[in-house]
Amino acid sequence: MIDFNISKELLGANKQMKLQVSLKIKKGSFLAISGESGSGKTTLLRILAGLEEAKGKIMVDDDIWLDDKSSLPPQKRDIGFVFQDFALFPNMSVLENLLFVKKDAKLAKYLLNKTELFSLKNRSTHTLSGGQKQRVALCRAMMKRPKILLMDEPLSSLDPSMRMKLQSEILKLHEEFGTTTLFVSHDPAEIYRLCDRVVVLDSAKVIKDTTAKEALLQTSGSLKFSFEGDLLEINRVDAIFIAVVAVGRQISQIAISQNEADSLKAGDRVRISTKAFAPVLQKLATPLL
Repeated sequence: MIDFNISKELLGANKQMKLQVSLKIKKGSFLAISGESGSGKTTLLRILAGLEEAKGKIMVDDDIWLDDKSSLPPQKRDIGFVFQDFALFPNMSVLENLLFVKKDAKLAKYLLNKTELFSLKNRSTHTLSGGQKQRVALCRAMMKRPKILLMDEPLSSLDPSMRMKLQSEILKLHEEFGTTTLFVSHDPAEIYRLCDRVVVLDSAKVIKDTTAKEALLQTSGSLKFSFEGDLLEINRVDAIFIAVVAVGRQISQIAISQNEADSLKAGDRVRISTKAFAPVLQKLATPLL
């Protein structure tokens, strides 16, 4: 069990904010942390890892990691951290990167086999592809068999097929090692596939805390489906208007009325929903993820 209640003053893009988060996370959970850029997601992970100071209390099982008297050093916190930029040692081989964390050749061999990297064990990490580097970073994070695995948008720079492959590997290691995983992501498909709970931050505050299904499978009234996206542009074609919307990694075109076209502009966050076969485009006031 992770029990934390922390606060920290942040300097946002446009204003001063106070990160104020109180959460209880069950052992073995896979928690997604989502929200707009600058909402405090990465800072939250870094506070839990002990890489940034904060006020409040953090307890992991019966151990106090932070209170008003002391803060446990990062090296004594039982965590693994996978950064967005890999953070590997370029002057070391794949195997040396793992053994630097813990001199356990048996575990290193097991992890490299599990992630199909053993044949590359003697390769310098700077010669690897992005997907290979991220797998090395994941293996390195698991070398301490951590209680808590922190992942900060680890797959955002990878192509879709590699993302799917690594999602499977992350989930298998999470389950096998019994870790509690906190995963920062903006990808709805990724969150749906991996996570059992979603916490959404906005302006450094928790605005939503629910299951992945409830957060992502949103419907209202008699709507048959509902997706969120970003409005890229509106084009007029003869007597109709066509809205071009980015939904995840795909682009969709939706026919809309003149009234809808007048109320929307490029850059708006929108929801595409339908009743039977009539799509409806609705502007969103606040992003939900």
